[in-house]
Amino acid sequence: MKKVVTKAFAKINLSLDVLGKLDNGYHEVQMVMQSVSVFDLVTVTKIKKGIELSTNLPYLPLDNNNLAYRAAEEFFKYTGITEGVIIDISKRIPVGAGLAGGSSNASAVLKAMNKLFGTGLSLKQLCSIGVNIGADVPYCILGGTRLAEGIGEKLSSLPKMPKCTIVLVKPAFSISTKSVYEKIDSCTDYSRPDTKNLIKGLKDANLETIISSMGNVLEEVSITEHPILSTVKEELMNLGAVHAQMSGSGPTIFGIFKTYDEARNAKKALWGKYKTVYICTPV
Repeated sequence: MKKVVTKAFAKINLSLDVLGKLDNGYHEVQMVMQSVSVFDLVTVTKIKKGIELSTNLPYLPLDNNNLAYRAAEEFFKYTGITEGVIIDISKRIPVGAGLAGGSSNASAVLKAMNKLFGTGLSLKQLCSIGVNIGADVPYCILGGTRLAEGIGEKLSSLPKMPKCTIVLVKPAFSISTKSVYEKIDSCTDYSRPDTKNLIKGLKDANLETIISSMGNVLEEVSITEHPILSTVKEELMNLGAVHAQMSGSGPTIFGIFKTYDEARNAKKALWGKYKTVYICTPV
């Protein structure tokens, strides 16, 4: 085998709660994360030596400032393999969007290299490599519907999200995750998700319970600095979404629709108004 092609799926946060700040500077979080059907295509090809990276976006770093490159480095370090790889990423997930595009690319590289080199590493072993690259990488390796705790690396499987259609809207700017987390420390009053009831809604396959329990504590920070995010939420709700919420630290806002036709009409209404508008489903 000389080449492996794999999909790197985006994620959204059904909930994101910050429980406190740890001594090491990281934040303790509790999140319910969900993979969605928007994906990057990652191709990993075996070569004799070195790591080469290419993408369809000219502004992305092609060295170890890119999580995909670091994933290859960490894989070789862990396994002791001395060969090399060419990594090509066809990006579709927006960059700096709160959708874990970089982490998903890193997870895809780890899984592809595990297959390419026949190392037979377990998912647990891949996750142990992934956490050295980024807190979201272990989740992206496993995907699906999961509760993430600790700094995001402690993962528990949850029942799949009920059938629905999701519209992703990203305005033409990005938000620094680090900056948002720094500012949340000074916030004392914000609306928190009911994670326990959200999990119950997933177990009962009850979309209404899920929606009523969702939330993202980082929203208030990002919306205060970028009021347009509140406008996007309102627009999605006015177009028929049963819920609209920011993913991660933003700026992507997602709307949940009960029917595909409603979601398609919302996408049509917002297309061209914002930089990126995608329609997708839970994976």
